[in-house]
Amino acid sequence: MTALVESLMKLPGVGSKTAARLAYHIIDMKPDDVENLAAAIRNVKSSTHLCSICFNTTDSDKEICDICASEKRDGQTVCVVKDAKDLDAVERAGFYDGKYHVTGGLISPLAGITQEDIRLRELVQRVGAGDIREIIIAFEPTVEGDATALFIARLLKPIGVKVTKLARGLPVGADFAGTDSITLAKAVENRVPVKA
Repeated sequence: MTALVESLMKLPGVGSKTAARLAYHIIDMKPDDVENLAAAIRNVKSSTHLCSICFNTTDSDKEICDICASEKRDGQTVCVVKDAKDLDAVERAGFYDGKYHVTGGLISPLAGITQEDIRLRELVQRVGAGDIREIIIAFEPTVEGDATALFIARLLKPIGVKVTKLARGLPVGADFAGTDSITLAKAVENRVPVKA
């Protein structure tokens, strides 16, 4: 049981008490349910990959995700997010019908993360090659988020695409994925230009 508790504690937000509670729950589960849970964990790890266009995680057997494949979505607007959790938060809010670009992180010199470590080159190539009119930067309102947004605005300025960011309805230092749908919708609705 100790190994299970230690493994569960590696999940975000799961401390020792929660891990122990989950472990006891798993012990009490029917053998078939435990096998299904284990199989689901194995399958999600082996069947997911990154979309070749937006870099969101997908379990599609195609090279691109369902959002990038959809002709119903506005391909002229691209919402730039840090990770798949942030993309899911925007999707759950249900107000955005464009496409996405997942950077895979934010520029953070103190953590040793530079613009070369995240997917900015791919974003510039995508904007340069496509019919994209607006980039909406949807990063957490942190120093790293603001610095990355400014860097993106400067990168895209020569291309002439409109670059906006979410309005400051989001509190500074907020966990983006934990933001309620109404606040997130208002932040996108009231987005402002990023000055390069």
